[in-house]
Amino acid sequence: MKVTYQTCCGVDVHKSFLVATIVKTTGGIEPSYQKKRFSTFNNSILEFKQWLLDNDCHDVCMESTGKYWVPVFNLLEDEINVVIANPKWVKAVKGNKDDAKDSKWIGDLFRLGLVKDSYIPCKIVRILREYTRYRYKLVSCRSNEKIDIRMLLPFVMLH
Repeated sequence: MKVTYQTCCGVDVHKSFLVATIVKTTGGIEPSYQKKRFSTFNNSILEFKQWLLDNDCHDVCMESTGKYWVPVFNLLEDEINVVIANPKWVKAVKGNKDDAKDSKWIGDLFRLGLVKDSYIPCKIVRILREYTRYRYKLVSCRSNEKIDIRMLLPFVMLH
């Protein structure tokens, strides 16, 4: 198979940590691997970003597990090409699995161009969506409070 990315990274993201594997293809057919584990706190994600840049890795692939990929994506997107993959397409074969093997598998698939990226809107659209969702939530809370007050009114008028 043809190598699409000479140097790339596969990332397995969890709630409290992420496991990353940089895959480098040099002269030979067999790539070399560098694995590292990071916390999902912002300072640790920025360390991850610096680690990628120090290793001349500008292409990253991670699966979209829940909402855990969002802060990682937000902190990497300005300098690094981040591809979010549907877990259905990057799921490893069942059996002897762990986080390091998953990140290596994602990196290998991405290196060969076998990962289709998900659509992620631009930053402005994502921010507008967040504001819209938050406004909807506030309006719903306000409506629920009005209903609660109306439910209490008959009891208050009795006393």
